[in-house]
Amino acid sequence: MDDSVLTAGYQDWRFAIFASVFAVFALLETLFPKKERVQPRGQRTLTNIGMAAIDTVVVRVLFPAAAVGAAIWAEANGWGILNIFPLPGAVAGVLAFFALDLAIYAQHVASHHIPILWRVHRVHHADRDLDATSGIRFHPIEITLSMVFKIAVVIALGAPALAVFIFEVVLNAAALATHANLKIPGKVDRILRYLVVTPDMHRIHHSVHRDETDANYGFNLAIWDRIFGTYIENPRDGHSAMALGLPDQQTDAPSKLTWSLIFPFKPNVDEAASVNTDRKVPKVDLAE
Repeated sequence: MDDSVLTAGYQDWRFAIFASVFAVFALLETLFPKKERVQPRGQRTLTNIGMAAIDTVVVRVLFPAAAVGAAIWAEANGWGILNIFPLPGAVAGVLAFFALDLAIYAQHVASHHIPILWRVHRVHHADRDLDATSGIRFHPIEITLSMVFKIAVVIALGAPALAVFIFEVVLNAAALATHANLKIPGKVDRILRYLVVTPDMHRIHHSVHRDETDANYGFNLAIWDRIFGTYIENPRDGHSAMALGLPDQQTDAPSKLTWSLIFPFKPNVDEAASVNTDRKVPKVDLAE
C-alpha cells in the first residue's frame, strides 16, 4: 500500500475496521456471555462510548497523522534503526510489529507502577463490568500520553508505515476482543493463550485483587507475560464469582461519564504504585 494512501485514509480505514470488529464482538458477547453483569448496561455503555468519542476528537486534533504519519516522516528523514540499517520489507515489518507489541506491554506495566500514570489508568480499571466497550474506556489524558509514547517508539524504530498501520488496527481490535464478555470453551482458550491474549486471560487483569490486577498485561501477543513472569493462569475466585474494578470504587459512580473524566483529579485518590505479590493460584476450571 502506498504511503500517500495510508496517510489520506488512515483514520477512516481505522474507524471502519474498528466499528466492524466492535459490532462482531458486541453480538458474540450478547449471544455467548461469560459473566453476569453487576451494573445496568445502558449508562456504563454510554459512558464508555462517550469517553471513546472524546478520545477520538482529542487524537484527531492533536495528532492528525498519528503514528502512521510519524512512520512516513521518519522514513523520509532517515530516522530510526530500521531506516539506518534497512532490512527486507517483510522482515522489517514483522520486527517492527513485535517491537511495538512489546513496547505497549512495557507501557502498560509502567502505567501500573508509576503513580501519576496509575492515577489516569485507574479510570479504565474502575469499570465494574467487562465487555467490548471496556476496551475503549480510557481517559483522554492517557490516550494522549499513549500516542506520544507510540510516536516516539515508531520514530526510534524507523518502523515501516504499513507495519504501523497493521499494528494500530490490531491494537484496536485486540482491545475489543480481550475485554469482551465472551465465553470461550476452556480447551480452546488454553490453546489460544499460547499465541494471543484471550478474554479470560485479560479478565484476571481487571480483578479487585491487586496482585491479579498487576498481571496479564499483554493486549495482543501472550508471550510477554510468560517471558517476564507477569502471567497468572486463573483468578483465585473463579471467573464467575470474581469481582471486577477497583476495590475502593465498588459503586455505580464509575458508570458515569462526568465521574470518569474528573476521577484522576479527585483528592485522596490512592496513587500507590503496585507491587506484585507471590502467591499460589488455585486451579480453577477455565470452562466454568
